[in-house]
Amino acid sequence: MTHLLDDPCLKPYEAAVRGRSRRAFDRAAELTQGKCSLADWANAHRYYGLHRDSRGWVFREWAPHATSMWLVGDFCGWKIDPEFEVFRIPGTDVWERRIGARRIRHGDKYHLEVRWDGDCGERIPAYARFVTQDPETKLFSASVWNPRKPYKWRNPRPVVRAGEPLLIYEAHVGMAGEEPCVHTYAEFRDAVLPRIRAAGYNTVQLMAVMEHPYYGSFGYHVSSFFAASSRFGTPDDLKSLVDAAHGMGLRVIMDLVHSHAVANERDGLSRFDGTDYQYFHSGAKGWHSAWGSRCFDYGKTDVLHFLLSNCKFWLEEYRFDGYRFDGVTSMLFWNHGLGDAFTSYDMYFNGSVDDDAWVYLQMANRVIHEVEPSATTVAEDVSGLPGVAAPVTDCGIGFDYRMAMGEPDFWFRLASEVRDDDWPMGGIYWALTDKRAEERVVSYVESHDQALVGGKTFFFQLADAAVYYGMGRDQHGLETDRAVALHKMARLATFALSGGAYLNFMGNEFGHPEWIDFPREENGWSYAHARRQWSLRDDPALRFKALGDFDAAMLAAVGPACGAAPTLLAANEPDKVLAFVRGERLFVFNFNPVRSFEGYGVMVPPATEWRHLLDTDEPRFGGQGRIRGGGGYVPTLVRDRSELVQQIRLYLPARTAIVLTRA
Repeated sequence: MTHLLDDPCLKPYEAAVRGRSRRAFDRAAELTQGKCSLADWANAHRYYGLHRDSRGWVFREWAPHATSMWLVGDFCGWKIDPEFEVFRIPGTDVWERRIGARRIRHGDKYHLEVRWDGDCGERIPAYARFVTQDPETKLFSASVWNPRKPYKWRNPRPVVRAGEPLLIYEAHVGMAGEEPCVHTYAEFRDAVLPRIRAAGYNTVQLMAVMEHPYYGSFGYHVSSFFAASSRFGTPDDLKSLVDAAHGMGLRVIMDLVHSHAVANERDGLSRFDGTDYQYFHSGAKGWHSAWGSRCFDYGKTDVLHFLLSNCKFWLEEYRFDGYRFDGVTSMLFWNHGLGDAFTSYDMYFNGSVDDDAWVYLQMANRVIHEVEPSATTVAEDVSGLPGVAAPVTDCGIGFDYRMAMGEPDFWFRLASEVRDDDWPMGGIYWALTDKRAEERVVSYVESHDQALVGGKTFFFQLADAAVYYGMGRDQHGLETDRAVALHKMARLATFALSGGAYLNFMGNEFGHPEWIDFPREENGWSYAHARRQWSLRDDPALRFKALGDFDAAMLAAVGPACGAAPTLLAANEPDKVLAFVRGERLFVFNFNPVRSFEGYGVMVPPATEWRHLLDTDEPRFGGQGRIRGGGGYVPTLVRDRSELVQQIRLYLPARTAIVLTRA
C-alpha cells in the first residue's frame, strides 16, 4: 500500500504532517484521560437532552452563560411552571431537572425558555431527538418520542465484500416522488429503494436527514443535529427505511453536516445561551460569509463532545452505514477555501489550515470506525490536502474516500465550452485518474450540485431544448443523438476509470432533464423542479428508458474490473480515440463526432481472445446498432518499433464506446 509520506513533494513538510497527527492523538488522550476509548467518551447524547429512566424523566442541557432555564410545553400549558424549572448543577455549566414519569407523555411538544444577562429567548434543546413544525404558526418545537413499542429491527447490516466497488445512489427523500409535494420516508422505502436495487447500486446516500428549518437549503443548514427531519415522517419511519434497505442488500450512508450550522437562534444553536461563542467562533470568524451560517469552534471540548457524539448517534440509533461529510474544505481552511486554486503544497502548511478542524476530523473518523468498523466515510473536499483520505495510522485524517470534485467540473466544461472536435483524449484519461496515490475517490459525472438553480443536469446541458421534443425511441435528431451518445460515454469512462467508488444522483442515470429548484417565493412556491419524473424512465417509447437500461448494464459489466488499476493503451488526439484496460475489461471509445473507423487497430495485453461484452450503440440503449455484438476478437501479432505486440481490429462508429472482456 502507498503511504502518505511516500510522496516526495511532502518531504519538506514531513514534520508538519506528523505534528498534525500527533496533535490529534494527544487531544484524544486529553479528552479520555486514558480511562476509555474515544468512542466510549463520545456519549454526550446519552447524557444530555430528555431521557426516560427508571425514576421518570431527566433533562440536561449545556449552557454556560445562561442564568435560568425552564421547560415549557404541552405538559404545563405552555406557561412557565416552577415544576419544570431546570437548575444549574453547582460548579458546572450543566443544567438538569428530574420530572415524574406521568408528567410528560409521548408526543408532547416543548421548548426551552432560557434567560441570560437580563435577556431571554425560546430555544429548541440542542440534543432534541424529534422536532416538528406547527402547520399554522410555522414555529418548530421539540417533540417527545417515546413510543410504547420501540422499533424492532429485522435485518442486519449488509456485508461489505472485499474488492466490491462502492456504487452510490445519492438521493433526497422529499423530492424522490413524481407528485409535486414533499415525499416521505415510507414512500421512498416502498417506491424508490426497489428502483435503486434494480439499477445495480449497492449504497444509498441520503441527503437532508438532519433537521433543517428551510426546505430549500437542501438540508445543509442544520438546526437540530440529533433529530431526523420530521417533514418526511417519524423516527420510526426513517428506521424502517434503513431496515428495508438492509434487507435488500443496500447500505445507507447519510450526509453529515458538521461544517456549519443554521444561523437561526430560536431553532438552532446560534446564541443558544445568549453568547455568539458557545458552539461557534466569536465575531466574524464564527460566520460563513458565503453560506450565511455559523462556524463551529472545533477547539472547544464541549463542541467536540457534541459533534463526536453526533457521529456515534446516527450509527447506533438509526444504523446508518457511514457518512458523506459535507464541506470538508470549508472546515479545514480558515478562508473556507473560497477562491483558492490549491496549486502549491505551501498552501497546506502556511497557517491557512484550521488545525483544530483537522484534529476533529481525524477523531471523528476514529470514533466512526471504532463504533462500526465496516462504516464508510467520504470527504467532500476539493482542496487536495494531503492525508484527507489516508489512514489514521499513516498520519492521515482517515476518510475512506474523497469526492473527486474536479470530475463533474471537467465534464460540464467540455459539454458547455469545448467544441466536440477539440475534446482531449489524454485530458479525459488524466482528469478521471488524477488522485493522490494513497487515496480512494468517489468518481462521478454529476451530483445534485450541478443541477441546482442556475445549472443543468448533464443530459440537459447536452440536449437543451431537444429534451422536450426529440426523445422518442424512434427519433434520431442531431441534438438528441449527440446527447444520448455522450451521456452514456461520459458515464462509462467515469465509472471505468473510477477511484474505488462511483456516484450518481437520483434520476440522472436516465438523463433527468432540467434542474433542481425547491419551492420558494421566487418560483411561486412550486414543486415542479423538486421531484423526479420516473414516468420518463419507465416509458418504453422514450429514450430515457434506454439510458436507464444502459446505466444498469454498465454497472453489472464494469463493476468486477474496478479492483484493478487501469492502464492507458491509446489516446489518439487526431482520431479522438481513447483505449485503456482494467482487469479483464478492455474499453475503447471513439469520441469523434463524425468519423467512424473500420478495422481500427488497438494494441492490447496478451489474451487468446477478447469477447464483446457491451457497447453504447446497442439499440436497447438507444443506439443505432452498428457494432457487431456477441462475437470475439482474436489478436494478431504486429511489430511495434522493435517488439512484437498483440493487436485487435475494431469497427468504431462515431460517438460510441465498446467494452470487451478477456476470454
